[in-house]
Amino acid sequence: MNKVIQFSKKNKLLTVVVFSYIVLFIFMPNKAMLSLQNSLYYVKEMLMIMPVILLLTALITAWIPKKTIEKNLGKNSGLKGAAFSFLLGSFSAGPIYAAFPVCKALLSKGASISNIVILLSTWAVVKVPMLLTEAKFLGPKFMITRWILTTISIFVMGYITSKLVKQKDLPSYDNKEISTTNSLTISSTYCIGCGLCEKIAPNYFKIKNKKAVVLNQDINQKDIETVNKAVEKCPAKMIKSI
Repeated sequence: MNKVIQFSKKNKLLTVVVFSYIVLFIFMPNKAMLSLQNSLYYVKEMLMIMPVILLLTALITAWIPKKTIEKNLGKNSGLKGAAFSFLLGSFSAGPIYAAFPVCKALLSKGASISNIVILLSTWAVVKVPMLLTEAKFLGPKFMITRWILTTISIFVMGYITSKLVKQKDLPSYDNKEISTTNSLTISSTYCIGCGLCEKIAPNYFKIKNKKAVVLNQDINQKDIETVNKAVEKCPAKMIKSI
């Protein structure tokens, strides 16, 4: 019973959703079944898209130098950074939620808040494939007018957000570092099996059946920096300390 209570406290949103489904199945089973079918559709969509996105974040984290991101998307990138963010969002593919892990990885590498807002907003509302479909159904004039006004709004939003939200307001990857008193755990459900943790700290992590597993719970003092680096580099952020 205590484990159930602890799980509910740690996963409040999931608990509310499960409880809502139970109530719905009792009083309105038809609507509950329809809702469940819709939920399963989106879960299936996420399972198809998110592994690719998390792999992309792994590549960004592991292979793209921080100086490169800062130069092209950082605070001092100016109009070049804004234009690059706009183009990156315009030619992206997939639903908007796929952009969040990518943007978080870019922020951790030094991208500015304004450029991330531009990338996210462009990804959401002015993607090139979407514009072509919009022109087909609503007409070229409507599409062009909306594109111009939306683009102006996106750049304004990026500027305003950068003034209101600072880097310190964002959740950091480094808020909780591993120490010798911690035990390691990995959520295998969302692990993408990239192998970065095994490469960085082979004494503590290993890939088995395409998922990372913890080899050693006891962390030596001399290995703390290495283990923390593995935790930081994990693209899915699924390595936790307890």
